[in-house]
Order: sequence, then C-alpha cells, then structure tokens
Amino acid sequence: MYMTKLTPFAVRTIWGGRKLIESYNVKTDLENCAEAWMLSCFKDFESTVSDGEYKGLTLNEAIEKEGKAILGKNAEGFDDFPVLIKFIDAADDLSVQVHPDDEYAQQYNGGFGKTECWYIMDCEPGARIIYGFKNKITTEEFAKAIEENKIEDVVNYVEVKKGDFFFIEAGTLHAICKGILLAEVQQNSNVTFRAYDYNRFDAKCNGPRPLHIKETLDVTKCEPPCPSIPTLSKVENLGGATRTELVSFELFSVNKVEVDGVYTSFADSDSFVHIMVLDGAGKISCGGISFDIAKGDGIFVPANAGEYTVEGTVEILESRI
Repeated sequence: MYMTKLTPFAVRTIWGGRKLIESYNVKTDLENCAEAWMLSCFKDFESTVSDGEYKGLTLNEAIEKEGKAILGKNAEGFDDFPVLIKFIDAADDLSVQVHPDDEYAQQYNGGFGKTECWYIMDCEPGARIIYGFKNKITTEEFAKAIEENKIEDVVNYVEVKKGDFFFIEAGTLHAICKGILLAEVQQNSNVTFRAYDYNRFDAKCNGPRPLHIKETLDVTKCEPPCPSIPTLSKVENLGGATRTELVSFELFSVNKVEVDGVYTSFADSDSFVHIMVLDGAGKISCGGISFDIAKGDGIFVPANAGEYTVEGTVEILESRI
C-alpha cells in the first residue's frame, strides 16, 4: 500500500461548530461538524481511502487487503486498531466527563480505556478547558457537588492559547469549553462517562443527554492533574523545519513539525505514520508518490514506506504507535 490521503468521518453534536467545514475542507451535509475522525477504524465511524488502488474503501478494508504489516511491529500487540485521531471544533461547552482505564473498560463493555492528548490549534480570547480539580477532594465530596449542581465550583479551569498541549490520562475529569479548535490523538475508544452537561436539552435524546454518575465516581481521580508522562520534552531545529516532541509513551507518540522549506522523515518497520495538516500548504512525497497538501488533510504513511518529505510552509502533527 502506498502513502494515501484519508477522508474523515464527520460527526455532528449539539456543541459542534462549522469551522472544519468552512476552513478545513471537511465535506459533509451535516448542520455542523463537531468532530472529523481523521484516522479511524472505529466501527461505523471509519475514515476512507481518498486515492490509489483502494480509493473508496474504509481504512479497515484496506488493512484487510494489505495485511497488518502496514501498521508496523508496534501495533502487533493490539487486537484492534490502536489509535483514533480527530479534529474537534467546540462552538459550545462539551460535557464535563471522564474516561476509564483499560481494566475498567474491559469490565464495562469489553472495550479499551481512553487516554488522550490535545493540541490547541486555535481559540477565542479567554477560552478555557476543565482539567482535573482545583484541590484534592474525596469521592463523596465529588458526588455531593454533582448532586447539588455545583461541579463547576470544584473543577480546575485552565485558560488556553494557540499551541498549548495537554495530556489527559484515563481517570482525569475534563472538558473542552466553547471557542476551541483542537487536534486530538487518543486510544481507539469511544467510552465517555458524563458527570455534568449543563442541564441542556438534546433533540436527538428528546431531553437531557444521559449522565453516568456511578461510572464517573468509580473511575475519576479526585485531585489536581499531575500527568505521569512528560510533554513538550524535546525541540529539534532541522534546518528547513522545527520538530517538537509533544508526547511519547507506550501507546503513541506525537510530534509537531513546523516546516518552512523541506522536512524529511522516515516510516520504518516499527509503525505507520499519520500526518495531520494543521495550517499552511505544501507537498508531500513518498515512494514515488507526491500530492499537494493543505490544512485539514490527513495522510496515512504505511510502515516500511521509507523516507518521506514535506515541502512548503506548513504545520503538521506526526503520530506513530
């Protein structure tokens, strides 16, 4: 399989905006695009191959035809596709929520837990996220805050700016608030436990969206965030590009690369590479294949594809297993 662009799966929600449709070339007839699932093998939410011999197939179908070797050795230990990568446009506040770890998720629905990370692509002045708690509290105190609709009194609000990066470990209470556009790299899971949803009405549910209080209390770490994985740990000046290692741990690694000229990297036998174009425009080349790229594009480079180059003035996220 050659390097290919992927077409994202578009998701509408009650909090989504239209920036991904209007400025990031996401094609959809939906009223809004809250999430563009750029690299997804999640059932019924799959990204599709945009060109080449497998054009029109889902990424899952292409993998079935080619074999899992195109994912690389680091993916061999996973029964399912290991990651899910998205653009998210929050025109309104997301619910205050938490994700379980693998052990709890296995007991809950047989799936995987969800550790994720966020790169803030753009935001309105004063935009903020919820990231853990202001102070350490007991589970009983958290339950009381939920019951009394006072959850906003105990959570930790963090004002954000373009270029910020956050590592959200399973068990960390969190929420993206309105006015934020971000890229998310996460475990391949869609298990979300809502603690609070601002008492909103959702037409799809014909009422408030369901909350998951018991599960939230089971898995939430009731303390200020203290990620165990270091982030923003390494910056390299490569001549035609600056590469920043945002995070690297046992599930995935993510680099931000700002290209102003030519950037060269490599897809070896360990992992495929997913490239997410955050801004700018240019050209990508690998294995005799070249095509133009612009913000909003997602590119899948198979394991063992060898050297690839990105040319132009462009900002990308590079993710590997």
